[in-house]
Amino acid sequence: MFMRFVLPTVFTFALSTTAFGQGCPEAPDHSASITALLADVQAAESEAEAQRLGNQLWEFWADAPDARAQEILDRGMTRRSAYDFLGALSDFDRLIDYCPEYAEGYNQRAFVHYLRRDFAAALRDLNRAVELSPQHVAALSGRALSLLGLSRLDEARATLQEALNLNPWLPERYLLDPGGPLAGDAVEL
Repeated sequence: MFMRFVLPTVFTFALSTTAFGQGCPEAPDHSASITALLADVQAAESEAEAQRLGNQLWEFWADAPDARAQEILDRGMTRRSAYDFLGALSDFDRLIDYCPEYAEGYNQRAFVHYLRRDFAAALRDLNRAVELSPQHVAALSGRALSLLGLSRLDEARATLQEALNLNPWLPERYLLDPGGPLAGDAVEL
């Protein structure tokens, strides 16, 4: 009796882990490199220098946990660039299902939601991306823009300031200038 129930269960588990793989491996830990690069960005003497350094952050954020995840990420980004937003969402959904602890999957899906003006969905994904990768400046600035899209100006302002504390050269900094939508005198709608 014992063998009749246990063996099929063990066999099914073994088959499922073989057929579907062991899941997504842990993403590479680039936190020390990101911290160092952000320090360089903060010390940059010009916007051009800061932008060049800031662009290097993407090499770390877009470094997927394995070849399968990288393929899904790259395909989703290509689809997004071609304005195939539904195809991109499908890929990013697949990436998040496969690698739920990989921040860039959430960040990229949020970008598609943002482009589709679904700011609430973008915000949910950006919150998760920042939870997984607190120094993800792009996710922080995306979160500020999504909050702005939701007319949550005080939260947008505070979040943008968080991002600017990491990278003071972000183009979004101008949103805080007098007359800008996140200026201190801007009124919540």
